[in-house]
Amino acid sequence: MKKRQLASISLVLAVVAVAHAEDNPLAFPLTAPAIDAASWVLMDATTGQVLTQGNADERRNPASLTKLMTGYVVDRAIDSKHISRDDMVTVGKDAWAAGNPVFKGSSLMFLKPGEKVSVRDLSRGVIIDSGNDACVALADYVAGSQAAFVEQMNQYVVKLGLKNTHFETVHGLDAPGQYTTAGDLAKLSRAIISGEPDFYQMYSEKSLTWNGITQQNRNGLLWDKTLHVDGLKTGHTESAGFNIIASSVDGQRRLIAVIMGGKSPKGREEQARKLLIWGQNNFDTVQLFHAGKEIGHENVWYGNPHQVAVGSDKDVYLSLPREDVKKIKARYVIDRKDLEAPLKLHEQVGTIQLVDGDKELASYPLVTLKPVEKAGVITRITDYIKRKL
Repeated sequence: MKKRQLASISLVLAVVAVAHAEDNPLAFPLTAPAIDAASWVLMDATTGQVLTQGNADERRNPASLTKLMTGYVVDRAIDSKHISRDDMVTVGKDAWAAGNPVFKGSSLMFLKPGEKVSVRDLSRGVIIDSGNDACVALADYVAGSQAAFVEQMNQYVVKLGLKNTHFETVHGLDAPGQYTTAGDLAKLSRAIISGEPDFYQMYSEKSLTWNGITQQNRNGLLWDKTLHVDGLKTGHTESAGFNIIASSVDGQRRLIAVIMGGKSPKGREEQARKLLIWGQNNFDTVQLFHAGKEIGHENVWYGNPHQVAVGSDKDVYLSLPREDVKKIKARYVIDRKDLEAPLKLHEQVGTIQLVDGDKELASYPLVTLKPVEKAGVITRITDYIKRKL
């Protein structure tokens, strides 16, 4: 094996914002704040890394955080051209709160049967008002029924790799067999944020007026001018406690805080605030390698040309404790004694290693950045003789 030491990470990395990282479950020695909730997660949205967590895989009642998946399914239906944001939906009687015991005392957009509402406005009603009636109207329009829509929700649970989540309703009101976790909700939130910007901006809207009724977004952190929170959602039922997911942007970094089973509306906000501030103060999101950018070159026997540039075929990011960034170095290791032609484009020839002293923190594939064809007969004979000398 051949090892090539690269420059100190602090000399070659830049803080970034675009989210195309591989997950890297590193353990950090930093002391996280004490959180007064049943479960919680702080995730770096760019990399998907969990910076700290408590009971992240404990299955709990999602309450209105269910509406994150409702919105996600609607957005996918728009992406696939099955519907559009401008489609007009006729509100059915099953989305009318009057006389419906399921909706008694719950959050509503206050729709009326027969009313025509755009998909965009219904989506705003789901996100801003947490309207259970808006969820039903959208489910009926997208899938034909609530049951069929719930089936789609659970199909996306599988696609997103949410291993501890199952939905039974389109709105999140208590139902047997419905559960999720703080860890899964962080992953879902990350998928929503990296989806359609036009859809995600709804999560930052502070109020919605419909049928003469103005309602405020229940995410009080949207009004915190220091945190720069632009989403996502709150939820509450008697069995779930007080839930919140808040995402904040600090310069070019984005963090996602999930609190489940908080003690009160203000309490859940305070716990999320603790996590976000701790993450902002202690971590940097850095770009390790640029897709297609050369980090070294290697000789290739029997090749035309005789050298090949090597690097990563993906943009690679990592969230690191701020005080450790300057100490971390990178090196790459060729996994064979010699490189021989032919070599394919993006053929893996080794690994890129991130190290802190003798400790390996993470590794990534090292690939060829150009193909190398076999050289002519004379060059191959010459190389053969050189290798034998």
